[in-house]
Amino acid sequence: MTVPTTDLAFTPEIARETRDLYQRVRHVIPDVEWPVHAPLIAAINRLKTERQATILVHNYMSPQIFHGVADFSGDSLGLAQFGARTDATTIVMCGVHFMAETAKILSPQKTVLLPDLKAGCSLASSITAADVRALRERHPGVPVVTYVNTSADVKAESDVCCTSANAVQVVESLGVEEVIFIPDQYLGKYVAGLTDVRLILWEGACEVHERFTGPELHEFRGMHPGIHVMAHPECPPDVLAEADYVGSTSAMIEHVGKLKPRQVAMITECSMAGNVAVEFPEVEFIQPCNLCPHMQRITLPKILHALQAMSPVIDVPADTARRARQSLERMLAVGRGAARD
Repeated sequence: MTVPTTDLAFTPEIARETRDLYQRVRHVIPDVEWPVHAPLIAAINRLKTERQATILVHNYMSPQIFHGVADFSGDSLGLAQFGARTDATTIVMCGVHFMAETAKILSPQKTVLLPDLKAGCSLASSITAADVRALRERHPGVPVVTYVNTSADVKAESDVCCTSANAVQVVESLGVEEVIFIPDQYLGKYVAGLTDVRLILWEGACEVHERFTGPELHEFRGMHPGIHVMAHPECPPDVLAEADYVGSTSAMIEHVGKLKPRQVAMITECSMAGNVAVEFPEVEFIQPCNLCPHMQRITLPKILHALQAMSPVIDVPADTARRARQSLERMLAVGRGAARD
């Protein structure tokens, strides 16, 4: 039976049930918010067991989702790979639409739910399958390397996928002088600076990372002397030039764990800083903040409703899924363990 979220109360039982979790996250979730989140978290965690579901949570989700209900958290490809390994019959993707598609491609026999179908991606929507075919016509014989942050249709038109962590490795594995690299122009420019292969770029961008600027970051450093700055390669070149470290979401987390700087700025979607801060309470996370409006569409009430209604369901046409899976498998064959976005 579907229980309206307004009927979920913060009872003494719920308080006891979620006490250990709250002690872990209390420095990133205000006390006043916990009575709202805790009943939803408890209801979701009970229902996912009944539904034989696993909840996959991207690094950019809000802390109450990331720490409260996730069975596995990480970057987009890692989530899909975990979903394929689990025995769960249902996957709830707490991310955006292309991530749910990738999970379905790697787990065709499982039900994949996306709590809000409007959770899209400015980068993924910047290019279509027709655009890829047009690029091939303009550059006959040039292979297409596609960032995993794209739709299933675009992956299906590509030769091989890549992540921000393995893009250089994938590009160089093709053994050619020139590749079409889509869709992120900034990731493409970063990769072009690390290889002798010529890259034909598409003018796509992530609206979150594109809003950061080099002058903004330079001014930020002046306000926080000695701060360690890390940036995602989807940021513009002047931002990367100001950074102490450039890496994928997973690589940034690993870097904080190894270095343990006193203060750190993560130049990426700002929910990630709150999530990582739970793991490294000794590190102070200070940063300019850009939230992804698409990621923020995923909420605890929507996750609960998805499990109650077993919808919205994500599906990918069989032929599209087959061809997109080939592009993903070619990437994984290049270097297993290096695939992180």
